[in-house]
Amino acid sequence: MTKRSAEERRRLIADHVVEQGTVTGAELAGLTGVSLMTVHRDLDDLARQGVLRRFRGGASALPSTVFESSLDYRLGVHTAEKNAVAHAAAALVEPGMSVMLDDSTTVLAMARLLVDLAPLTVVTNARRVLDVFAGCEDIRLIALGGEYSRTHDSFLGMPCVEAVQALSVDLVAVSTSALDARSAYHQEQDVVLVKRAMLTSAATKVMLMDHTKLARTALHRVGSVGDLDHLVVDDGADPELLGRLRERTRVTVAAAR
Repeated sequence: MTKRSAEERRRLIADHVVEQGTVTGAELAGLTGVSLMTVHRDLDDLARQGVLRRFRGGASALPSTVFESSLDYRLGVHTAEKNAVAHAAAALVEPGMSVMLDDSTTVLAMARLLVDLAPLTVVTNARRVLDVFAGCEDIRLIALGGEYSRTHDSFLGMPCVEAVQALSVDLVAVSTSALDARSAYHQEQDVVLVKRAMLTSAATKVMLMDHTKLARTALHRVGSVGDLDHLVVDDGADPELLGRLRERTRVTVAAAR
């Protein structure tokens, strides 16, 4: 199979494991139409990415939201929803602003839309966001250093937090793993510390969330929904939850369908 089709097959396997909880290699071979040997290689690859837990003869899902740390996995899921949210969030940015962007895939989609809004000052800890703006003459680009995370393809840790705390920007755009009616959450402490610092550093705080992350929690609180200036979600969000969120912040619903 081509590299692209292999990636699509692995996403299918990952989604099936998450949905079922525990599956056998034989079941996945039937699902994908490839050999058991190929399935085992796919499972080994997904386990290395942190998407699932491997055991002899099959695989099981990791605890809630943990698999979402893998950037390679996140880049390939819910792309229509993320693009819709990104377009709505990009409308909040005006030429001349200073904008801080985190390492989420939804914000990466937003970053690609900001190139035409130059001049801008862009601050980020995400390597792929740096790539988006590296060739843009009218973009002042500031990279936030720290300890490099291969999982996130970004820079984290206390050096990154301290770099964020030294800055003050017009707008920050972040996303995270989970959000309920009161708070946003993430499963990793190092990521949470950077996102908290980013949200504190900006005059306008914008959070981008596709609907699959809503009505969920994770281990660490990022912050309160009420502290956000804008929450941008797609139209797959539950109407009842949207009503509760609107009691705490301004909510924009982007059409993904």
